Amino acid sequence: MINYGKQWIDDDDINAVVETLKSDFLTQGPKVKKFEDAICEYTGANYCVAVSSGTAAIHIAVASLQIEKSREGITSPNTFMASSNCMIYNGIKPVFADIDNETYCIDPERIKGKITENTHLIIPVHFAGQPCDMDKIKKIAKQNGLFIIEDATHAIGSKYDDGSRVGNCKYSDLTIFSFHPVKTITSGEGGAITTNNKELYKRLLLLRNHGITKKNSESIGPWHHGMQILGYNYRLSDLHASLGISQLKKLDKFVKRRREIVEKYNEAFKNIDWITTPYERPEVYSAFHLHVLKIDFDKIGKSRKQVMEELRERNIGTQVHYIPVHTQPYYQNKFGYKWGDYPISEKYYQKALSIPLYPKMSDEDVRYVISMIIKTFEEIV
Repeated sequence: MINYGKQWIDDDDINAVVETLKSDFLTQGPKVKKFEDAICEYTGANYCVAVSSGTAAIHIAVASLQIEKSREGITSPNTFMASSNCMIYNGIKPVFADIDNETYCIDPERIKGKITENTHLIIPVHFAGQPCDMDKIKKIAKQNGLFIIEDATHAIGSKYDDGSRVGNCKYSDLTIFSFHPVKTITSGEGGAITTNNKELYKRLLLLRNHGITKKNSESIGPWHHGMQILGYNYRLSDLHASLGISQLKKLDKFVKRRREIVEKYNEAFKNIDWITTPYERPEVYSAFHLHVLKIDFDKIGKSRKQVMEELRERNIGTQVHYIPVHTQPYYQNKFGYKWGDYPISEKYYQKALSIPLYPKMSDEDVRYVISMIIKTFEEIV
């Protein structure tokens, strides 16, 4: 089965985890800090806090900003639900701004139309690895006194318009990453937050670990700890961190291979008029977490479900990224969102199909995927 995404674990990764298993620390040891330092070195950020998942990362990233409850934040409807759920966790109302029709990332011009006196936050999502137009978004945020958290769960290894790496927080207050197995690198489960703000960094450390510090322990006793704020158990273990450290060393190689596969796909499908291949803004460098085809299912006369089932019979796994968040039952019931609110995202969703993309794919795998997709469509048309 050639799935839409898959991790690549080699002997170096296995040995790194085994070494930690044989060490004195399985969690709360030195590997987590080493992983954080490696992420800072790679991205160029001043500080990093590693946590148990991408969802945990974006949850406490919002919490660290201490935004008053009942305020609003803006994000994209074309994302996984954690990008907006994180606001709800913190008592903030999620508001959506529709996407750009070419990049499928949040449209800066549409952000402007959603800003009110209650807006305090923008969470741009670097969809499929392509960085949003952060220069424009930063200017909008600065003009309106808004925080920015970059959702870069798809985008470690990507580069902005200026050639610098996503995660350096040049354009934002915080950036979050995910290291789930289908992402560009994996720590099994895990996530991270980068920032250049020391106060936010210290608050994130508290939020990750129950809000507890060892402050005054020397004067009172070695057992002493104090809960300063309400925090969470979002710690990353040394086992996960050791895998992350090993994977990070191969990140550039993984991204290079992803881009090679994307180039092969785009060349193969460029002259098929019912397929639209992904557009990459010429100023940026995408890590390509996903390769999403837009397919005119009406034109080919078969549903997406039927196409996915036929491809699965040929051992090709596909997925849909994403069902627009505002159409989810919870969001409709709680906030009154409905189909028709964000037409560009909805139209994109009706045609989207993510096909296999991961660095362990061989050239033969890629050729097979291409031939089976073309064969499926030829049979339909």
